[in-house]
Amino acid sequence: MLSWNSDVWEKLSGPYGSAENVPGLLQQLQQQFSQEVFDELFQEYLFHQNTIYTATYAAMPFLARLAGTTSDTAVRKELFISCGIIEASRDERHQTPYPPSWTELADVVGSTVCTQMYNDYVEAIDQLRSLTEQVLTDAAEPSTDDTDKRYILIADAAFRKSYIVANMLMTFSEGDEYVAECPACANEMYIWPDENYAVPLKAYEQDPVFQPDQAAQAIIPASAWTDEETQVLAERTARIGEQTLSSHLPYLAGKTTCPSCREKIAVWPALLSTFTM
Repeated sequence: MLSWNSDVWEKLSGPYGSAENVPGLLQQLQQQFSQEVFDELFQEYLFHQNTIYTATYAAMPFLARLAGTTSDTAVRKELFISCGIIEASRDERHQTPYPPSWTELADVVGSTVCTQMYNDYVEAIDQLRSLTEQVLTDAAEPSTDDTDKRYILIADAAFRKSYIVANMLMTFSEGDEYVAECPACANEMYIWPDENYAVPLKAYEQDPVFQPDQAAQAIIPASAWTDEETQVLAERTARIGEQTLSSHLPYLAGKTTCPSCREKIAVWPALLSTFTM
C-alpha cells in the first residue's frame, strides 16, 4: 500500500482532480469510522457515474483492511457493498502489469509503483471476497432491508468475477423492472410485474409506463436452475431473505415469447446480453 505521506497521492486523480486529500480521509476512517467522512471519500474521490479512478485503486487496500478488522457489522456491510460497486464498475480487468490507461501515470511515478498499486488492489478484492460468508450471515438478520440485501448480492457477484450479473443487478437495482434484448430480432423487451402482482413478471413489447394497455407475454418460470450462476444467485438470495429477487429469479431464468417477433426465447441470456465484459 502507498504510505500516508507518499507524494504519489497528489499524482493520482479522482473525478474532480487530485487525490491529495485521500490519505487524510482514510486516516480519519481508520481512527473512527464516520459515515459522513466515508461518503465524502467515496463520492468526491473514488466513484462517479459508474467510473473509478487511480485514486480508487490506491484507496482500496485501506478500505479492505478496515472491512476485515472492524467488529461493527454495519461498517463491514457498508464497505463490502461500496467496494463491490467499485469492482463491478471496473472496466480494465485482468490487465497486467497495470491498466493501459495508466501509461501517463507510469511516466510520472514509475512502472514499479503502478504495478504494485494494481497488485495491491487485486489482493484487496481477494480480502473482501473472504468476508462474503460473514456478510451473508449478517445480512440474514431481519434488520437488513431489501435494498442493502440487493447490493450485497451485487457486491458478491462482482467479487466472484460475475461482472455481467453484478452490472445487470446494479442497473435494475430497484427490482421493479428489467429490460432484455431479443436475440432473434434485437428489439428491447420490457419485463415488468403483472399489474395485479398475481404473477411476478411478464414481458412487454413497449415500456408499460407509456403503453399501459398493451398485451403482455407470459413468462414460463424455470423449474430448475440451468447454469451455475443462477443457482448460486438463487441460493444466496434465499439465504439472506431478499424477497423480491427471490420471487423474480425463476421468471428471469425462464422462457417467453418475444413480444416483437414472437420467437421463443430464454429470458436470462437476453437480459444479460447488453452487459458486455
